[in-house]
Amino acid sequence: MRIGELAARAGVSTRTLRYYESRGLLPAADRGANGHRVYGDDALRLVAQIRTLQDFGFELEDTRPFVECLRAGHPAGDSCPDSRAVYRRKIAELDELMAELRAARDHLTAQLARAEAMPPPCGAGGAGGDRGDVPLCGG
Repeated sequence: MRIGELAARAGVSTRTLRYYESRGLLPAADRGANGHRVYGDDALRLVAQIRTLQDFGFELEDTRPFVECLRAGHPAGDSCPDSRAVYRRKIAELDELMAELRAARDHLTAQLARAEAMPPPCGAGGAGGDRGDVPLCGG
């Protein structure tokens, strides 16, 4: 298939495909008699693997072991040890991020509890704004 067809089927631009090829993630395309790039169906599978991983937050270089696994003839990009090592590293990164988010949430929860325990400021009308039933300071 020509580059435009591969791009359409994979949901990426032709520029993206050329970039993947320049980075060695896609093998260099064969050239037709007219000089146009011609890709096999395996290229669609490689691009789909890259896009899926990127959708999950993987950097482009993180996809390389998965692509290499597929190019080596394995049935799935994550069936090779190097791919599983990337999974483990990404899981560890997510665990660290979740711990940071939990700590930030706990801090905000404590701040909110502290703020809600304080008496309202003098003359504060709350959500109602300028209400006459709220005593004024020193009044």
